[in-house]
Amino acid sequence: MTSREGVRTIDREPNDSHSGVKSGPRPFLSVVVPAYNEELRLPATLETIRQFLADQDYTSEVIVIDDGSEDRTDSVARELESDEFQYRVLRQRHRGKAAAVRAGVELSTGQNILFTDADLSTPIEAVSQLIEMRKSGYDIAIGSREGMQARRINEPQYRHLMGRAFNAVVQLAAIRGIRDTQCGFKLVSREVADQVFPKLLVHQSGLTIRGPRVSAFDVELLFVARKFGYTIAEVPVVWTHATGSKVRPGIDSLRMFIDVLTVRWNALRGKYN
Repeated sequence: MTSREGVRTIDREPNDSHSGVKSGPRPFLSVVVPAYNEELRLPATLETIRQFLADQDYTSEVIVIDDGSEDRTDSVARELESDEFQYRVLRQRHRGKAAAVRAGVELSTGQNILFTDADLSTPIEAVSQLIEMRKSGYDIAIGSREGMQARRINEPQYRHLMGRAFNAVVQLAAIRGIRDTQCGFKLVSREVADQVFPKLLVHQSGLTIRGPRVSAFDVELLFVARKFGYTIAEVPVVWTHATGSKVRPGIDSLRMFIDVLTVRWNALRGKYN
């Protein structure tokens, strides 16, 4: 249904179809914003994205996925229409960020699809660097908090140590050569969206969950993409730690380690073939 001109608001269960959504010419860029309990941050985030996209010479769309929020995220998102791009809101049961990103990618129509965190820890302007890497021939371009030109602002020391320990496990068990798989700022081609995302298995059960759910679905995405021959560029970005982060050092670190081992186990059993 249409809540107001220019805003198509879609409510569906995770397995419902969304026929008719992908009609018409493809925009150059789709921006997917997964959001869980983000009523306070979402207005500023979407206004920043709107202003940036309005200045670009390509067509675009923005898709907000409300991951079963318990606050006013859904109603706030519905109010934030724009004339500069196609804008859609989807609310689904709370299934975690992995499922929210996948739902947004499935709903997207763009030639390139960016997914970014609702806190814009990585500035939206950085997508220009990722687009340049896509134009140079890479299938996937990912923001990275590692490298000579990368900057981490206000990051707690424990978060940095968690990230380095986790990446060591990722390098050993899943993906060598990528220094930061977890930065929530990634651009993929339409082909990757159509061919790789349907093969992802981690946190795709459709079960409703409780509380924040931070996972290592990024590792699975990059692992499967590389397995099928897609090229990945790592682009240093400026990243600012945002207050109100939903990362819980203990339980989320354990869950992410389990996710990486699950990806390796799935690969050994031929689940991605």
